[in-house]
Amino acid sequence: MSETAVIVGAGPAGLTAALELQRRSDVHCVVLEADCQVGGISKTIEYHGNRMDLGGHRFFSKSDWVMRWWQSVLPIASESRDESFDIAYQGQRREVTASGAKPADDANVMLVRSRLSRIFYRRKFFDYPLKLSYATLRNLGPTYAAAIGASYVRAQLAPRKPEATLEDFLVNRFGDTLYRTFFKDYTEKVWGVACSEISAEWGAQRIKGLSIGKAVAHALAKPFKRGSDTAQKGTETSLIERFLYPRLGPGQMWEEVARRVHDVGGTVRLRHEVVAIHRTGTRIDSVEVRDAVTDSVYTIPCDYLVSSMPMKRLAELLQPDDPTVLDIASALPYRDFMTAGLLVKRMRGAHAGLGANGMPPDNWIYVQEPDVQLGRIQVFNNWSPALVADPANIWLGLEYFCSEGGHLWSLGDDAFLDVASRELAKIGLIELDDVLDGTVVRVPKAYPAYFGSYSGIGHVRDYLDRFCNLFPVGRNGMHRYNNQDHSMLAAKAAVDCILHRSADKSALWLVNAEDDYHEVASERPEEHLEEAA
Repeated sequence: MSETAVIVGAGPAGLTAALELQRRSDVHCVVLEADCQVGGISKTIEYHGNRMDLGGHRFFSKSDWVMRWWQSVLPIASESRDESFDIAYQGQRREVTASGAKPADDANVMLVRSRLSRIFYRRKFFDYPLKLSYATLRNLGPTYAAAIGASYVRAQLAPRKPEATLEDFLVNRFGDTLYRTFFKDYTEKVWGVACSEISAEWGAQRIKGLSIGKAVAHALAKPFKRGSDTAQKGTETSLIERFLYPRLGPGQMWEEVARRVHDVGGTVRLRHEVVAIHRTGTRIDSVEVRDAVTDSVYTIPCDYLVSSMPMKRLAELLQPDDPTVLDIASALPYRDFMTAGLLVKRMRGAHAGLGANGMPPDNWIYVQEPDVQLGRIQVFNNWSPALVADPANIWLGLEYFCSEGGHLWSLGDDAFLDVASRELAKIGLIELDDVLDGTVVRVPKAYPAYFGSYSGIGHVRDYLDRFCNLFPVGRNGMHRYNNQDHSMLAAKAAVDCILHRSADKSALWLVNAEDDYHEVASERPEEHLEEAA
């Protein structure tokens, strides 16, 4: 008889694991998703014909396997077969080849899209990632730029010791003035705690080896580098880069993957939640599942359990004998997320590059203004024209980082939309009269956090690794700030373990842990002065 794998969660990790197992083995996969649609945080929300991408998902990976996998599901649209595109993102370039699929209204395709993100600070736009450029210095002004330089020199002469917190880490590398200008407020918006309460390990993971000194040296050396240099071509990117993007948003990818899982014999059950796990020692025997539609509970025997549920919930269901495991897991911190989808007639401001209706050319804008709670703005029109029902309007996603049960989270939808609209007007990007419509999406546990009990997460991981047929994957399953390609690679590693009958799960935990995978591995250090956020 064939074996059964229960896969908890129909996000990128869970669906990748399911399709890989169904394709590569006779293991029967049952995917259980508590939500009413697939995709996890990579789903697409539809509202009155307009589509929302939660958090923004650029389809670009340093993994060739991931890039090929995506294109095997959704081909790249073009006017002719075998047309090649040069795409670039985060200091990496690669060539992709289109299949000849046309970008029609009903096409299951990916588009090649231009990438532009900027910082909005002091009611001005700055390059993102932050660059040591003439435009940056002009926006800051000579006096403020000089203060940044002096602060950096002081930090180098008298660094903070010991370097225990994220604040220590950032001040030592960038100086107190630049830290307070471009790091402190935004980082604290994201995580909801002071930088002095976040471990320096977070900074070490996100911005290894960077400093103002390296950025200055690179900026000074740049004019003397020959444009024909091969290595330079491999790392040099302009402000405008390109990436792949599903025509109808990221959810289109995962809806198609779910369909293919079904076509090759797997099962995807929506609105099904795991409420209990039965085990014998360190082997999972079965799971109890609640069907939210019928409110019935039933048991599924399983040979393997691939879990992307939050690590704290998984530990709770396993009922560990060691109380320390449960104590650490139950206290693991998360940051929650809300998006206000606003449909507006036009945007305001005398900023360069705006369209006829005032629409900026950005995919998203990082809002560094300390007088508003707003964290980022997505301009969905620039992700894909198909995300907007009427191209004459501008469809925006106003992103807020918050805590489940907190003030923002608890506001009614109308009240929250009013807050978001007024904040966007306050920073001068719209007039309130230009708002046509809006909706609110809440995403709990969107960002696993690296403070509090996270310092003991190794104890929880060691406990989970004892289970020979349990494989934690995904952002929440591993309590790791994974991108969707990281989650897919972890799922692939889990499938490899299952098929090779391997009890060694180290390959799962190495994903998004190697120095050369992180975005900061780029040779352009000035592009990553924002990575701590």
